[in-house]
Amino acid sequence: MFATKESLKRRTGPFGIGRLSYLQSLVNEFQDTESQDSKLQILANLANFAYDPINYDYFRQLNIIDLFLDCLEECDDRIVEFAIGGLCNLVNDKLNQQIILSNEGIYHLSACLSRSNEDIVFSAISTLIYLNSKATNLQLTTIPIINVMLTFSKSRNSRFRNLANIYLKEVCSPSKVKEALAGQKLWDDQLKQLHSPP
Repeated sequence: MFATKESLKRRTGPFGIGRLSYLQSLVNEFQDTESQDSKLQILANLANFAYDPINYDYFRQLNIIDLFLDCLEECDDRIVEFAIGGLCNLVNDKLNQQIILSNEGIYHLSACLSRSNEDIVFSAISTLIYLNSKATNLQLTTIPIINVMLTFSKSRNSRFRNLANIYLKEVCSPSKVKEALAGQKLWDDQLKQLHSPP
């Protein structure tokens, strides 16, 4: 449920901790703790707060979007899952998109396409779709990314198949898809020649 600033003031009262202060305390705790479980819980809370546009100004002020992006490079898939979930939750806002893009977000998100955790991959694809614009389309339609989407579009998993097909139709031009398919065919033909007897 989305909140308004007035409803937040009513719920916290004149002496309650404000949303900004609460989010700041979460960020501080995340940076100070050595406990992986605590980091997971904090990231889950932050990702949950990313659903509500009322928090976007606070997220930008506290550099939480940068924190999410930094966490995409973690080895622990659980950390990455919450971080990319947070990005997916807030990417629909243009200012948030600018922050993601200015911090090499497409690179970090596309690297998540090879993760074994399905939820990470789904969130990565969804976030990349939201980032599509005239300014970003070339980065989003590289042959390696299209090849990944073509592979996913043939998946037995209907979630992968459907989301990849949306990506191929909404983000990629038919000519780029055709180019990637031609490259795959050439590669397949070369492999067959290598493995065929002389």
